[in-house]
Amino acid sequence: MIVVAGEALIDLVPGGSAPANGALPALLPQRGGGPYNTAVALGRLGSPTAFCSRVSTDAFGEALLTELRAAGVDVAPVQRGPEPTTLAVASIGADGSAGYGFYVEGTADRLFELPAALPEGTRALSLGTCSLVLEPGASAYEALLRREAARGVCTALDPNIRAGLIPDAAAYRARFRSWLPHVTLLKLSVEDAEWLADGADLDAALADWLAAGPAAAVLTRGGDGLSVRTRDGAEHTVPGERVEVVDTIGAGDTVNAALLHRLAEHKALSPAAIASLDAGQWRDILGFAARAAAITCSRAGAQPPYASELA
Repeated sequence: MIVVAGEALIDLVPGGSAPANGALPALLPQRGGGPYNTAVALGRLGSPTAFCSRVSTDAFGEALLTELRAAGVDVAPVQRGPEPTTLAVASIGADGSAGYGFYVEGTADRLFELPAALPEGTRALSLGTCSLVLEPGASAYEALLRREAARGVCTALDPNIRAGLIPDAAAYRARFRSWLPHVTLLKLSVEDAEWLADGADLDAALADWLAAGPAAAVLTRGGDGLSVRTRDGAEHTVPGERVEVVDTIGAGDTVNAALLHRLAEHKALSPAAIASLDAGQWRDILGFAARAAAITCSRAGAQPPYASELA
């Protein structure tokens, strides 16, 4: 069982043709949130998955749970509350890249509380994005990370930086550094890594982060592919898959899911097992993630592929 913990929200994305006369663009609601997308992607790939979050009892919250169930994700760990669902307003650039503005005050997922236990048989825990920024829930997710790592659970972290939600960049960078001893697999986009490095040499920063704890760090480079660096200094790279990009919403989340799914297939959901992977195994894992992300980029919104599409 892989447990994904973090926010579930509604993305409001541009839809239809551009309006005339300065009218506001039409915004269509889509289910989203980095951890949520990761959970859906894992379910579609066929990995036994559970989602751990706090979701509103409003109509958006019900729609979020419906999609998780449809993907085969266990929602028993989900906490519920009457507060509204978090909203993210997406803007799509000419290259398909997405930017976001957030409405997060008083929303349900910010009030997440540390659960007494995760489902029996949990082998891996994936966290990241807004849920590790917005208090008081951020401290509860952090406590979950530390507790499960101490129990020997494989932990995966995707910071997925949303700088507009981080009031004190220096404090967040220090907090990120404090998580690393409890992280098995670190996944970062180049942009996130550069933001966290804060002007330092990126190679040196990666080496420093790996020395702090993770067995491996995966770096995503958009259409240029993915690379992994292990704690012993080995590095492996695969190219990106060429597709006509509609938008990049959910691509990084699909990578998270594909990495965990393929690591599980290689029986490598532990620090020791990750450290023992050879070059061929890493190329298989990274290549699988690149193919999965390309499919997500080829269609609108966070629509990760099913296992049958990657067979």
